[in-house]
Amino acid sequence: MGLMSAEATVAKSTSRQVKVMVVDDSVVIRGLIGRWVTEDPALELVGSHRNGRLAVEDIAKSKPDIVVLDIEMPDMDGLTALPLLLKNYSKARILMASTLTRRNAEISLRALSLGATDYVPKPESNSQITTSREFRIELLAKIKAIGGAVEDGPAQFRASRAAARPGMAPTARAQQSRQAMAADAAAGRKPASVAAPAPAGAVAGPNGIMLRKMGAARPRALLIGSSTGGPQALEKLLQEIGPQMRSAPILITQHMPATFTAILADHLARASGMPSAEAKDGEVVQNGHIYVAPGGKHMELTKQAGQAVIKLTDGPPVNFCKPAVDPFFESAAQVYGAAALGVILTGMGHDGAAGARHIVDAGGSILAQDEASSVVWGMPGAAAQAGVCAAVIPLNQIGSKVMRVFRGERT
Repeated sequence: MGLMSAEATVAKSTSRQVKVMVVDDSVVIRGLIGRWVTEDPALELVGSHRNGRLAVEDIAKSKPDIVVLDIEMPDMDGLTALPLLLKNYSKARILMASTLTRRNAEISLRALSLGATDYVPKPESNSQITTSREFRIELLAKIKAIGGAVEDGPAQFRASRAAARPGMAPTARAQQSRQAMAADAAAGRKPASVAAPAPAGAVAGPNGIMLRKMGAARPRALLIGSSTGGPQALEKLLQEIGPQMRSAPILITQHMPATFTAILADHLARASGMPSAEAKDGEVVQNGHIYVAPGGKHMELTKQAGQAVIKLTDGPPVNFCKPAVDPFFESAAQVYGAAALGVILTGMGHDGAAGARHIVDAGGSILAQDEASSVVWGMPGAAAQAGVCAAVIPLNQIGSKVMRVFRGERT
C-alpha cells in the first residue's frame, strides 16, 4: 500500500502490530520505508511526515511505538524535534536515521544522550537506499526489536521476550542480530537457538537463571560487549566507574559503523575522565585507558613480551557482526585467563555468549545486564541462558559490582 500524502495516517490498526511513524524530508525515502512497513504484517504505519514540526503536532494523536526520525530536514530538523516528540508522547521510542558522515554520526550519538533509543545508518543516496536490502533488514529488525520492548508493546513481541527467559530458547527475531536476520532470510533459514546446557558449577539464581561462582582471581582487565542501546549504557557505566578505574584497562566492542566508533570513544572519554580512543593495531594495552574496537574491524588481543597487545583483523564477520564480541572475548581469555572480567550489555542478537564461555572456562567471570534495564535483551539474555554469568543485574548496579570485583570481593 502506498502513501496517500506526506501527512497521511494510514493502515488499519491491530493490537498485534508495532506502530511506526516515519519522518523524513525525502518523499522517496518516506514512500519506500512506508511501503516496507505496510508490507510487513507485524508493523503498522500510523504516520508519515516531511519535517519534525508536523510529526510533533501529530505524535500525541498517532501514538507510535517507534518514530524513524531523519536528522536533516527543513523547518524543524530531527535533533530539534526529538525532545518535543518525547514531551508530547513519552512512550514513543525514537530511532534516528542518518547518513554516515562524521557530522551526522556526532548528531546521532548526541541524540542518544537526549533520549533517542537507537540509530540506523542510511545509505548516502536515494538510489542506494532503494537497492540496499541490508538497510531494509536492519531497519525493520530494529523497529521490531525495540518496538517489542515498549511497556504496552504488541502481544507477539511481548510473548517472544517471555520465551527468551531462562529455560527457553531465544527464537524470537528480536533476539537476532541485524546481519544474522538478513542472512537467514536470504537463505530461507530459521534463526538458530544459542541456548546450551549450563556448564558444570552453575547454580540456579533469582528468576531461575543459572549462575556461576565468581572467578577466584582478581581481574586485570575489564572487557565489555554491547550493541543496541549500548552507547547510552556505556556512558552511564563508565561515568560511574571511570574515576576509580585506573588499575586496569577497559576494552570495548560495540556494534557500530566505522564513522561512529571514533566519536563514541570521544564521548566515553568525557563521561569517564579516562583517555579513550579507537584501538590501533599493535598497540600495547595500558592500565587506565579505554580502547574501543573500530567499526569494520575485529579487535582481538595477543601477548607479546609478557604484555597485552591489540590486534585488529579484517576477517569475515562473526555472528554477522564486525566488530564482533565473540573473537574479542575468546582472545582476551587467552591473554588474561582467570584475570578477565567480561560485561555484556544491552544488544540484539547473541554475539558474546560463545566468547563468554571461553572466559569462564579460563577461570574468569561474566556479568550481564538484566532484561528490565536493557533496550533489547538479546546479547545479555543469550549469555544468561548459556549459564556463563556470575550475575545478571540492572545497569545501575553493574558499576558498583565491577568495582567490588576489582577490589577482590567474590559475592
